[in-house]
Amino acid sequence: MPICNNRRRGKITRGTGVKGGKIVREIVRTNDPVLVSTIEALLEAAAIAHVVLDQNMSVVEGSLGILPRRVLVADEDEKEARRLLEDAGLGHELRSPTQA
Repeated sequence: MPICNNRRRGKITRGTGVKGGKIVREIVRTNDPVLVSTIEALLEAAAIAHVVLDQNMSVVEGSLGILPRRVLVADEDEKEARRLLEDAGLGHELRSPTQA
């Protein structure tokens, strides 16, 4: 998935055909909105660009919370993001690189 890296806000915005687009990797998949918020805060504090996909799927699912949210980071930031989450005690939430 090509993306545009916006380090200023710590977010990755999706786009197609973006010159210099980057590859993203899924590091966490969860139904827990508090966990997603915590991970976003950690990544933003560390200036690691990221994107949360399926955040607004509650409209489709009827606010049941059954569809997991996915946290993705740029390929070159994956190791740093994984280390950050492990240091924060969230290593058990990480998806293995083969699952992502």
